[in-house]
Amino acid sequence: MNQSIKIIRMRCGPGWILPVVILIFSILLQGCSSPTLKPWHRAKLTAEFNASMTDEVRTFDDYLQLENKLFAELEEKVYAKTGTGPEYSIVRYSTGSLADPQHRQSNWNRSFELNAAAPRGGVLLLHGMSDSPYSLRALGETLNQRGYMVIGLRLPGHGTAPSGLRAISWQDMSAAVRLAMKHLSAKVGAKPIHMIGYSTGAPLALDFVLNVIDKNGSPMPASLVLISPAIGIHPAAGLAGFRNWLGHLPGLGSLAWLSVMLEFDPYKYNSFATNAGSQVHRLTRSVSNRLAAKARSGPIKAFPPILVFKSQVDATVSTDAVVDSLLVRLASGSHELVTFDINHLAVEYNLIQSDPRLINDRLMARDNLPFTVTLVTNENSESTKIIARRKKSLSNEISIKPLNLDWPQGYISLSHVALPFPPDDPLYGMHNPQDPKNIFLGLQSIQGERGLLVLPPHWLLRLRHNPFYDYLEERTIEWVDSISGLSG
Repeated sequence: MNQSIKIIRMRCGPGWILPVVILIFSILLQGCSSPTLKPWHRAKLTAEFNASMTDEVRTFDDYLQLENKLFAELEEKVYAKTGTGPEYSIVRYSTGSLADPQHRQSNWNRSFELNAAAPRGGVLLLHGMSDSPYSLRALGETLNQRGYMVIGLRLPGHGTAPSGLRAISWQDMSAAVRLAMKHLSAKVGAKPIHMIGYSTGAPLALDFVLNVIDKNGSPMPASLVLISPAIGIHPAAGLAGFRNWLGHLPGLGSLAWLSVMLEFDPYKYNSFATNAGSQVHRLTRSVSNRLAAKARSGPIKAFPPILVFKSQVDATVSTDAVVDSLLVRLASGSHELVTFDINHLAVEYNLIQSDPRLINDRLMARDNLPFTVTLVTNENSESTKIIARRKKSLSNEISIKPLNLDWPQGYISLSHVALPFPPDDPLYGMHNPQDPKNIFLGLQSIQGERGLLVLPPHWLLRLRHNPFYDYLEERTIEWVDSISGLSG
């Protein structure tokens, strides 16, 4: 709590007392209106991994055995206490419902390991906060088909119930990452290992690299691929720790939640614990501070090559944060930022809150950036055809490559959550597979009166798949193969 008050004081200056009093009062008022908490909000799952268990959970196999116990506990404490029938037809924790991940072909909430007979190398997939290993499943399966051994790690607190996010710390997740990397290293030997981090998975990958550098340890990843990386989030996230502390006081339990929603997504929590926001804030601050400290003596040379994919329109993290807090601090030559622009033909500029053309122009005009920039954008303002405008590190020369892609009708931008999912994803994709046994949460071309659907309007509006996924996948494969010294 003291850290949160210090943040407020620093940002608000001498007149900080009255705003803080008003803020605390408003938070307390929110805490008085308690939402209805369900078994999945209240369950305490004791078989979850945490950083204090590293003496007893020493291997990734130990981690998977503990995960088996965890999911058995989930069955007992959540599924068994959730009703069934028509009124629960889209409730994730209702056995046999459209959203029940347990009756799908694979339950992608669990850690998975995709083996290769003679692996080219290893790949560790790290999902985001409130997500599951499903987020990077498609990319992992493709890399496995190309001969890489792939681990999709379920981070502690995830894949089970939203209540799991109330107790976890970012150090717990970091400890699980170390176990998975140790396992991959043992499996592939001296062959290269790549880390792919989506959203919060990105700073976890950076944290791992920083630990290897600081302790002269191993294995150092051959490269990082960061998708929608949570490098810098809104400063207000620092207040989540204070709000979470209040949530432990009698009568203020609702403050332990930033949002409480119906759980209808099989592979992602809709409810979001306050502690989760606090942990993302602490993780990103830790990584940013360590990077800044290392950069004081000059550009950081010890980092493996980094490929970043990011939508210019992202309600979670900003492109400025990725550039200023990460990429400009690294030595030049081996890193690249790929940004996906808005659809300049479809967007109405006087209706948008911020114009990404400003940062696009800034990135493409600077000749002192120590990383390559690729802007995926319209061929021109009158065309839906897509090109890649590429500017190499420490250069102002721009090359243009047609991508044989087009903006689909009705799409004005990508989103933070869209990038790792292909258009044919059976859950979040462009076309409903018309499977009567499974819910579909992808493109919904519907209009009507507000309040009719149980799905909130902001949830329906946000794009959840990437129409340019093939380009992201192709670039990732080229990147990993090239650094691994492979081709074809």
